[in-house]
Amino acid sequence: MVSYIAKRLLGLIPVLFGITVVTFFVIHLSPGKPTRLQAEMSPKITLEAREKLDRLYGLDKPIYIQYWVWVKKLAVLDFGKSFTDERPVLVKIGERIPITITIELLSLFLIFLIAVPIGIMSAVKENSFFDRGSTVFVFIGFATPTFWLALLAMSLFGVQLGWLPISGIKSLDFGELNFFQKILDISRHLILPVFVSAFGGLAGISRYMRTSMLEVMHKDFIRTARAKGLSEKEVIYKHALKNALLPIVTIIGLSVPGLIGGSVIFESIYAIPGMGKLFFDSVMARDYPVIMGILFVGAILTLLGNLLADVMYACVDPRIRVGEKR
Repeated sequence: MVSYIAKRLLGLIPVLFGITVVTFFVIHLSPGKPTRLQAEMSPKITLEAREKLDRLYGLDKPIYIQYWVWVKKLAVLDFGKSFTDERPVLVKIGERIPITITIELLSLFLIFLIAVPIGIMSAVKENSFFDRGSTVFVFIGFATPTFWLALLAMSLFGVQLGWLPISGIKSLDFGELNFFQKILDISRHLILPVFVSAFGGLAGISRYMRTSMLEVMHKDFIRTARAKGLSEKEVIYKHALKNALLPIVTIIGLSVPGLIGGSVIFESIYAIPGMGKLFFDSVMARDYPVIMGILFVGAILTLLGNLLADVMYACVDPRIRVGEKR
């Protein structure tokens, strides 16, 4: 298992390098510069002042030199300083990333907790009322835009019913609350973002689970288990479920990029001070160091999610480890 993980880690290096190359050049070739945006905020700024800002930020150099300078700093974990407030990029990301990771982990847990049982029941009760109802749910989940769902939930539960807060991660009087009240306050603020983040995943994973379960249920070893007189519960949960979970493990690992990308939408709508909101604000300000820092961290989280899926797959299916040894 150690050699398997080591090979996977080594394979991540060229992928990560390719991601940095593509994202760096695409971002710097996009229209609009930080200095131009700053000049628009101050119409009296002269052309000479703009050129000084370009030299200060290193934007006067060829793009490949800018990339080389950035990579050298990245090698020592120096993400540079933000163009907007001169704060270290790593510090700004470090302040925001715990919130985003917390929301994404809660979303993954909710997806796995709800979608897997729905998929199993849909497969076991194929073509039943429950199966058809879950199919409708899947189509609704795939068709619903994240931003529209976030605004709808905010309007219904926050504005009309007044059950849940609609912005931020904590209330204004948070400092006056005791420990348990603080936990309750943060939990209430997290309900809407976690629900919006998990909704699309619930639909997709439940459908994948149903398809995988149906495929396994028609295998010969399931017929053999039933022929031996085993109860239906033992057949489903002891024999069929373990094999049906193999593709789901991979899909959950591959769903990490979608969750991270979706955080930009709901964090901006709910004004949550996470990495998605920081990324949106940085794009609007053309803050290149912060944008590249967030994309780099997001790429690492995505690759680690895929690695975790590979490791879990190897743990569930010993044939993969045997194939690696050969």
